[in-house]
Amino acid sequence: MKGTDMKSAEPKDTEAARAGRRPASPSHGLVARFVRKPAAVASAAYLLLVLLVTLAAGRIAPYGADEQDLTSALQPPGGAHWLGTGELGRDVLSRLMQGGQVTLLGVLITLAVYLTLGVPAGLVAGYRGGWFDRLVLRSADLISAVPVIIVLLVVLSVFTNDERAAMAANGLLGAPLLARVVRSATLGVKEELYVRAAVANGIGDRVIVRRHVLPHVAGVVLVQASVYGAYAVLLETGLGFLGLGTTEASWGNLIAEASKNIGTDPWLLVPSGFMIISFVLALGLLSDGLRDTLAERYAPPADQPPSRRRAARRSLLRAPRASSTAPAEDALLSVRGLTVALPVDGTPTDVVRDVSFDLRAGEVLGIVGETGCGKSVTATSLLGMLPAGGEITSGTLRFEGDDLARADAALLRRVRGRRIGWISQDPVAGLDPSFTAGAQVAEAVRVHTGCTRKEARRRALEIFARVRLPDPARVAAAYPHQLSGGMAQRVGIAAALAGDPALVIADEPTTALDVTVQAEILDLLRELSTAGTAVILITHDWGVLADLCDRAVVMYAGEVVEEAEVTALVTTPAHPYTAGLLGSDPHHAVPGRPLPAVEGAVPPPGRWPVGCHFQNRCPRVTEECREKPVVISPLTAPERSARCIRPAELIGEAAHD
Repeated sequence: MKGTDMKSAEPKDTEAARAGRRPASPSHGLVARFVRKPAAVASAAYLLLVLLVTLAAGRIAPYGADEQDLTSALQPPGGAHWLGTGELGRDVLSRLMQGGQVTLLGVLITLAVYLTLGVPAGLVAGYRGGWFDRLVLRSADLISAVPVIIVLLVVLSVFTNDERAAMAANGLLGAPLLARVVRSATLGVKEELYVRAAVANGIGDRVIVRRHVLPHVAGVVLVQASVYGAYAVLLETGLGFLGLGTTEASWGNLIAEASKNIGTDPWLLVPSGFMIISFVLALGLLSDGLRDTLAERYAPPADQPPSRRRAARRSLLRAPRASSTAPAEDALLSVRGLTVALPVDGTPTDVVRDVSFDLRAGEVLGIVGETGCGKSVTATSLLGMLPAGGEITSGTLRFEGDDLARADAALLRRVRGRRIGWISQDPVAGLDPSFTAGAQVAEAVRVHTGCTRKEARRRALEIFARVRLPDPARVAAAYPHQLSGGMAQRVGIAAALAGDPALVIADEPTTALDVTVQAEILDLLRELSTAGTAVILITHDWGVLADLCDRAVVMYAGEVVEEAEVTALVTTPAHPYTAGLLGSDPHHAVPGRPLPAVEGAVPPPGRWPVGCHFQNRCPRVTEECREKPVVISPLTAPERSARCIRPAELIGEAAHD
């Protein structure tokens, strides 16, 4: 026991090194996620190129910014002047390169003032509130009502042709607006449980704001900065166009010169216009990429399932382990060697390991175990709906001939709802409060069948009748808040059946329901099974398992520890964990004595012991159980297996009792 505890307490970097991989670096992870966004990478490269060329313009520009050649005025692009010349024979390329210094310096001044004042003010206003919060809001309201151009004209009249002063004033005018946006984002982050825990642990406000709040609002700041930076470019251009800015070469002055000669030489507008448009566009794409990269630390991208890698990496998935038995010939679903990893403290860690089972059409398979054993992760991996950062690292998920472990987004869209339905534990949370129950089910019918709106509404009423909803028309016109728990669960089942799936996954569908409604939902699931629909039922309730399921899989600490036909599982368990769960039934309690229970708790991922995962709670543990991992082995009974070195002994004792 002591040796096991010491091993589980080792640093994760040591564990990663033992496994033959380097520990993940947060900065490395950010870079890796960013480089997978080609638009953002291309934009960053373009902006870097513009910046380098602008900074080095004095050395690499072929001509001076104000170098004139009246004999070459308004010349088209050629060998001597790659982008042509202006009205005084000045080289357009050289003026673009050197004029960028003036324009980009103005943008830099604007953003420096904008971010330096706006971000801290928004963080403090959102986190601390009080009089400063009211001051920020009132300042933002006041600035919104002030014509910015009028203020800038006043600044330019005081500081004659000083464009830097105007750009600084522009940043000052925008800072309260940024502060209001950052304040709103901070209010949401402030209510997170990890922020409350930091306060309870005595961490200072400055540290909390800097380390816990600021990283979560960074995406909002990046978007606002890119928008305001683009606005600053356009403002500088506008000032140059009006002749109110600097007299030095700048992108704005180039636009002004091109506008005066647009009738005689329209080409002049192309270089400067392209530079301004491309710069603004690249700035926006870069900020979007950075925002998404930061957001992926906490949530998966919306357009790609977190459990899948791109096609180039799918071939790296390991094959199912050799110990796995061959799939049943008539299996609708065959899972072999499924291993799923989720990020734990930034390091990918197995949370489900080497899970295998088969499911036939019309069969009901129960998955039972304590919270944290991997039941829901196993089920959600079938639909590519793993939590943020999760991925299938090994194994196959054969469903109707397709391997869902390697499925792309298109295949998953075809499978979800059409071939595999999902019934959630909280039915009300799965229904949009803005739409009626009938509209939501009809929408699912249209998506899966492509029928007309009228036909979808008719089909939705038929499904409502099938799931035993009283007065289907009235329920279809009701909003989710007008439904009882049982009715909402039936609507959820109706939505799961909208595509006529071959398999339905029910994640504890009766947990929040009373006994009478539970029985009705179980009867409905039984009818689905009789009609040929396969069902995977995730549950903690052995009574529900025994009443509905044909076979059951018992999971503990990410592994299948036993699989059997339900009657055999309940009467003669082959694993100590199964026996412990059955023995914890409150009906077996003796008055005056503590309720029976399995002592201890499920070890978290990353701290699983070497050998049998149940060893620290098992009353039959031996040294052999601790030495090496225990493989799941078939027993004499058909389709029965257990991950234990002494299953026959346990079965014999149960049969004797």
